[in-house]
Amino acid sequence: MRTLVLLAALATSAAAQGVQGDYVAKNFRFTTGETLPEVKIHYTTLGTPRKDARGVTRNAVLIGHGTGGNGRGTFLGRGWAGELYGAGQTLDTTKYFIVLPDGLGHGASSKPSDGLKAKFPKYTYDDMVKAEYLMLTEGLGVNHLRIVMGTSMGCMHSWVFLYTYPDFMDGAVPLACAPTPLVGRNRMIRTAIMDALRNDPEYKNGDYTGPLKGMQAAQGFLWVMGTAPLNNHKQAPTRDSADAVIRGVVARGAASTDPNNMIWYFDASRDYNPSQHLGQIKAPILHINSADDFVNPPELANVEPYTSKLKNAKFVLIPISDQTRGHGTHSLPAIWGSYFRDFVNGLPER
Repeated sequence: MRTLVLLAALATSAAAQGVQGDYVAKNFRFTTGETLPEVKIHYTTLGTPRKDARGVTRNAVLIGHGTGGNGRGTFLGRGWAGELYGAGQTLDTTKYFIVLPDGLGHGASSKPSDGLKAKFPKYTYDDMVKAEYLMLTEGLGVNHLRIVMGTSMGCMHSWVFLYTYPDFMDGAVPLACAPTPLVGRNRMIRTAIMDALRNDPEYKNGDYTGPLKGMQAAQGFLWVMGTAPLNNHKQAPTRDSADAVIRGVVARGAASTDPNNMIWYFDASRDYNPSQHLGQIKAPILHINSADDFVNPPELANVEPYTSKLKNAKFVLIPISDQTRGHGTHSLPAIWGSYFRDFVNGLPER
């Protein structure tokens, strides 16, 4: 009996980690006109795809990660998967087919550090979404999505999916972004990160051979971008603890981040602007932001004026609390999960 329980636990654990694979797009053309003979998109899937009598995939959910992330970290952790994927939960993996891609330039997908360094094409969000669409349709045989959703960069990719492939999904759930150009403080921080790396004397036009001192500043900017004052104050209530936290964050980030990769994935947002394409959007939308988001603060009023122009779009602003984590609230479905469940349960097929 004990052996059977152990085997069942191992099987459940393996299923929770998903199935990994790679899709390779041949002769991929970027929006810049640059081409690569092969572009690889790595992905993880959970569950099984199901098609209706007409051959339309009805249970696929694409979840996009944030800038610098990958498809496995956050979305397989307890805080996300434990709230969404279990039996009876909103994205129960016995019912849904979850697809977690590593975005172009990220994780185990094609990126500058694979060898091309600064010669890697300067991709945009349009290129990243195109690569994921090909991965879904040609690689996995998914011809329709129940939901496209994502956090931060994945939030913005959800908007790009909405207007680029308007009939491809039943609904979308962007988490922590805005459907407007990245300007103001958001762009300023991105530029500061890129300049800290490019202007480092050892950058050498992308042909660096060791760590860059500029990476420390870049990681510091990134930390500020994604955190919130209330939680930071609780996390580090003394001078020494504050110093230790930020230095630890910077050291860990610097040790695990390639400078060219970082420049490329921040620069990819340069042409993002869904507000110009609202007329092409057809699917229902649930857009969720948090009031303590440092780069998407509510005073900018750059979400609701646009969602209000759409036929079936709802904007939810999560108020600041002891539970919110600024921009990072996007990865805490325990906070916004009830809105998400209601949206999914009320979503018609298209």
